[in-house]
Amino acid sequence: MKKTFQMEDLDCANCAAKMEKAISKIDGVRSVTVSFFAQKLILEGEDEKWDAIVKAAAEAVRRVDPDCRVIVK
Repeated sequence: MKKTFQMEDLDCANCAAKMEKAISKIDGVRSVTVSFFAQKLILEGEDEKWDAIVKAAAEAVRRVDPDCRVIVK
């Protein structure tokens, strides 16, 4: 599955790179792109692990930048 999530309050490109690195290590993630300029997270992962991947990705974002939030609808 592949989905794009809006991000809120992503402060810098360096944080985006750290988030990308952390999210890429999550089990089941195939690819990830965090765009500072677009304030978006593009995530691709295994369907059967999707909910756990999204939850872990949101936690990884908060660990890097506690003020940043992934908007999951």
